[in-house]
Amino acid sequence: MRSGGVHHVDLVVSSIERSLPFYRDLLGPLGWHVISEVEGERSETIWYLSGPGTAIGLREAQSAGGVDRYALGLHHLAIEVSSRGIVDERADWVRAAGGEIESEPREYGYLPGYYAVFFHDPDGIKLEILHVPDLGLAA
Repeated sequence: MRSGGVHHVDLVVSSIERSLPFYRDLLGPLGWHVISEVEGERSETIWYLSGPGTAIGLREAQSAGGVDRYALGLHHLAIEVSSRGIVDERADWVRAAGGEIESEPREYGYLPGYYAVFFHDPDGIKLEILHVPDLGLAA
């Protein structure tokens, strides 16, 4: 039975040549191994990176404009992982890849034990890798 959760999210990037390797190398160690190409509604190519239960699509921008996460649209994209260690490891990878860490890995007060790192992709899109312990709160 399908979960009914988020199936995919598409992001618009300035350069597929720059962004596809970034996302592939960021997400590959987290189990996002399948990359497929789909034709979009304007005949553009969308590259989907598929992970556990969802996918992220990357398509190249067709109009000018930069990222403003306080304008209409996506503020940030959060990806949950199974341990704090993975959050720390991916933060190390972002630093080694020359990425910009916005907020270092630490606990945040969103939920008990919520541990996350916030950073930016090559276009400045804000991303988050997080871990929340299973506290047995789900009904």
